[in-house]
Amino acid sequence: LKSFLQPFFATFLIILFVLVMQALWLAFENFAGKGISLGIILKFLWYTTLLMAPQALPIGVLLSSIMTLGSLSENYEFAATKSAGISLPRMVRPLVILTIFLSAVNFVFLNNVYPYAMLKQLNMKVNIKKKQPSIALVAGSFNTELPKFQIKFDEKYGEDDNLLKKVMIYDLSDQKGNNKIITAEKGKIISNEGSRYMTLILENGYYFEHHKRNRASYEEKQKMPASYAAFDEYTINIDISSLSGGDLEEEKYKTQYNMLSLAQLKDTLPIMKKNYDDYIISRAKNIFLSIDIENLHSDSLVNKKLSSNILDNFNLREKQYVISNAKTKVERSISSNKSNKRKLKKKRKYLNLYDIEFYNRVAFSLSCLLLFFIGAPLGSIIRKGGMGLPMILAIAIYVLYFFSNTFGRNLAEESSLTAIAGSWLSVFLMLPLAITLTIRASKDKGLFDFKTFITPLTNFFKNTFSKKEKTT
Repeated sequence: LKSFLQPFFATFLIILFVLVMQALWLAFENFAGKGISLGIILKFLWYTTLLMAPQALPIGVLLSSIMTLGSLSENYEFAATKSAGISLPRMVRPLVILTIFLSAVNFVFLNNVYPYAMLKQLNMKVNIKKKQPSIALVAGSFNTELPKFQIKFDEKYGEDDNLLKKVMIYDLSDQKGNNKIITAEKGKIISNEGSRYMTLILENGYYFEHHKRNRASYEEKQKMPASYAAFDEYTINIDISSLSGGDLEEEKYKTQYNMLSLAQLKDTLPIMKKNYDDYIISRAKNIFLSIDIENLHSDSLVNKKLSSNILDNFNLREKQYVISNAKTKVERSISSNKSNKRKLKKKRKYLNLYDIEFYNRVAFSLSCLLLFFIGAPLGSIIRKGGMGLPMILAIAIYVLYFFSNTFGRNLAEESSLTAIAGSWLSVFLMLPLAITLTIRASKDKGLFDFKTFITPLTNFFKNTFSKKEKTT
């Protein structure tokens, strides 16, 4: 145990440090230039550490198991124990018990600490973004975070990321819809710390406003005047006092799938599935009613004067009306079905996220045990300790496990696999490797024994040629 625990704690802390620094680097732009206190940054770092610990634990188990068993094999300690009549399974039994304990700890961590840390970190990240909304603006889509304005631009650049290209703004301050539209070639955002206003300076653009009177009919709205003007520079002051204030630790989002424990997910899933089924039933009823199927019925009295071709029973004008009406209804149904398909797919995907999270918590907690049964026999086979070859093998194996897990979750998210199959896909793929390596290590065989493949082939050819010689 001592030879295992020393490299385990060392590798676990190193890997955890690397994962936390990577996450902090990705989130660095959320803190830069916003006057965030050191205490808030340390809290964010602590929550990130709690989130990364379940990922670092399996890597630490895998790497330390390869290093420990490889070092014992390299120093011929396995040979000594085997000569004393102690088998490999018996020798690693304490490590197996320890790994089962670590898997249990990982499960408890994933079920209790991870949701809490995710809730705190995500809400803190959202609140930090609101502290300076200019940083939160995203290129390529309409940004609705700013009160009474919707802003879209193609690119954000500059040293402070405050310069914009190809800007389009909907001014909704009059609460009459997007009647005011402003476009510009360039824009610049000025937002001083502590100020309740964010200034947007636009260059080389156009201003359009459609003047509409309240409660006017559609025909009257079409006749109302509109204003149109070009400008070299135009300044807009946006009141962001409603965003810049508030507590950075305020918890607004509490029911996201990765913020719930298994018990909470178990209670939430039946309600979500019932709502999803009710939505499908309601859409099916709407489709049924939209095609007026209840008006179709068979008449017991057959009128022999009517033609079997329905359109032949109408004159030309009536035919045109029937065809036009049918075409309109079909096009409307197709458009409605396409829209409902996108909405249904979005709802199903949202439901799948909760379903996948439920099964993945259990599957991922067992990764410590699974990766140990890959690393321990692999270390005894390669007979190499230290941080060189074991580190390379551990990274390669974990990358394979991580990508198979991500691949399975993505398939399940898109409903290509069931939630349980997608969550356990990595286990199903890696389990045969663990069993094979364990069997070969127990029988003291190498990683690849070419004799097992070559010997049957040579024997086959020898027997074949010997029979030919006897017949001749």
